[in-house]
Amino acid sequence: MASRVINQRRHMGLQQLASFAETGRSFLGPLKASKFIMDVEHHESVLISSTLRLLGSLDLTSAVGQLLNEAVQAQNGTYRTGISTLLFLVGAWSSAVEECLHLGVPTAVIVSVMSEGLDSCIEALVSLQVPIHDISDHMNNTSTAYKETVDVSLCPFVQVPSDTGLVEKKHDFKDPEFQLVATYNLCGKLAKSPKFFKPWVKVETDKNLPHALKNSLHTDTYHRKSALTHSRYFHRTDNSHWVIKPDGFLECGTTSPQTSRCNDLAELAAGLSHGDHSSMTMAEAAVRLQWQNLCLQQASRTMPLVFDISRLLTYCLPGLPETFSCVCLGYITAVPESSFTLIKELQNQPVRVALIEGDLTENYRHLGFNKSTDIKTVLHSGKLPIKSSEELWTNHVLQVLIRFNVNLILVQGNVSEHLTEKCMHSKRLVIGSVNCNALQAFAEAARAVPVTYVTQVNEDCVGSGVSVTFWRSPQDVKDPIDRSNRMAILLKTERINLITAVLTSPVSAQMQTKEDRFWSCAYRLHHALKEKKVFLGGGAIEFLCLSHLQILAEQFLNKGNHVYSGWLPSNSSWLTSSLSIYRPTVLKCLASGWHKYLSAVMCNTASHSSALEASMFIQHHVQNANDSGSPSSYILNEYSKLSSGVFHPDISNNLEWVPRVYDNVIPKIEAWRRALDLVLLVLQTDSEIITGLVHTQMNSKKLNGVLFL
Repeated sequence: MASRVINQRRHMGLQQLASFAETGRSFLGPLKASKFIMDVEHHESVLISSTLRLLGSLDLTSAVGQLLNEAVQAQNGTYRTGISTLLFLVGAWSSAVEECLHLGVPTAVIVSVMSEGLDSCIEALVSLQVPIHDISDHMNNTSTAYKETVDVSLCPFVQVPSDTGLVEKKHDFKDPEFQLVATYNLCGKLAKSPKFFKPWVKVETDKNLPHALKNSLHTDTYHRKSALTHSRYFHRTDNSHWVIKPDGFLECGTTSPQTSRCNDLAELAAGLSHGDHSSMTMAEAAVRLQWQNLCLQQASRTMPLVFDISRLLTYCLPGLPETFSCVCLGYITAVPESSFTLIKELQNQPVRVALIEGDLTENYRHLGFNKSTDIKTVLHSGKLPIKSSEELWTNHVLQVLIRFNVNLILVQGNVSEHLTEKCMHSKRLVIGSVNCNALQAFAEAARAVPVTYVTQVNEDCVGSGVSVTFWRSPQDVKDPIDRSNRMAILLKTERINLITAVLTSPVSAQMQTKEDRFWSCAYRLHHALKEKKVFLGGGAIEFLCLSHLQILAEQFLNKGNHVYSGWLPSNSSWLTSSLSIYRPTVLKCLASGWHKYLSAVMCNTASHSSALEASMFIQHHVQNANDSGSPSSYILNEYSKLSSGVFHPDISNNLEWVPRVYDNVIPKIEAWRRALDLVLLVLQTDSEIITGLVHTQMNSKKLNGVLFL
């Protein structure tokens, strides 16, 4: 019979993954605890509150650390969200795989069952998708006059639970206009959404329940036996679910409750804020401003709502009050104090602009340029030339700019300081480090053609109609100057499709975190509007996965794996027998990852005092969902009672309304896939190192730790 050796050494790769993932546990949920990262060598510290910044501060030079960093960077580079979920599930599933190994489950079985189990869960989540329709029509009915600058009143940067007494007194939470999140239209006035907030329903609890379960919800009145609702052979239709009949066969049951549509931008934005209402308010204002600007350009109010996030930029202004934050149409950047006089002269006239894609320096060459190696410069005398090569190049650039009357030069790369001074004396403004998307926006609006070298500039490449003005905050009349004596200027032109979000904070150390949070909210809105669907959030999808896997595991145990033996295909009789034995165990271990995830979120939000209390609460709802016969129906029914999800914390009596919570679809699923793929990759690598690639035949009397399958 086939056999394998169970080596006494632990799987070091899985342990390292769990250790790395534990560091980001406090970043789960709407309330994120900041961390101080200490540098032992330089004795410096930095304050962070995001998983990406955390991993950037850790030592990830090991092989496992590099794999983890690559997975996180891939998720961040593609979606810019779901990173905390990915990191936590890496640790949770690493511990789950270690538990399977401790129970003697073969590596091949762990890989097969966990992969198929995740696919089965993703199929089951279709019932919790909320379609997004007709948002632009709703905006047509509620939008106000077009305005190029959106003034956004922000809440304090540190997100504080509303019932702790630390919220500003000016917000009356009994007034429905100030419930949990403030949504503002383009005129700065509060815009209410009648479908966004739903009344909080107090639930009567059973006095006989333990203290940990007093916040639980009652289950439905109907009870059915558990059914296999999703697999590759049993697909549930959109409007039905599978029910086990008394004779043991499956039939299609009654229709389950359907998720309501989301057709309001305010509701969508608040549901995707995940506790960061101030950043999401800015992101929502950017969406509205971009859409209304496009409608104005096209002279149409029937355009679909599409959020082009590539045309959204951020400008950070540390040291200023948060009331300065706003969303503006155009490009905002900072210029030194020496340029103030030039800006005042240029702001009263339209200027001509040249766009440079590379660096504006004398020694810059494009990518792929090979300098000639067979050319030598010989000086016949020991005297150097009166003018250096840089001076000659600078004069030549000035001649080109003067010839085509260019007053503004936007450069994507670095700029020569000597050229900048020369241009300033000739009343020409040079701005470097301009975002490539900003260059493209000015190229479209000003009808300019970006060039690689300034010597390529001609009349057809120069754009016109650009205005240069000092940027002023809507709340302040004076020109804001940061601590580096740099002043913000606004560059714009007619029909430009470019928006800049100005982020300010009186605490400079929080500026990086504030920008990260804003981009997270902006990308959540971007993905939701692009996919035209979202998940019910608040732990709903993780709860469904947990319940779904437990039902599958129980069915495999109760049926003796005869009815569902075809769930996982295999070409080996050894693998088939192993699947029959260990499939329920692996499914339960996979489900434990989501159980730990929900428990961590509930503990971080202080809805439960301990992990044990949260675990009891979760298991109570899982049991109710399994007894109902359809976990998805159970979740939808509970959502109709409490719009914020099954696992909503004990809300203070000061709040009468709670928002609905949403999650992105593709970023969430991809975070799960990347987390599981990384864990299984490390598992197989460790197994090859410990046990070898080939299973051998050996005598159990001579070797200890031999497991026969």
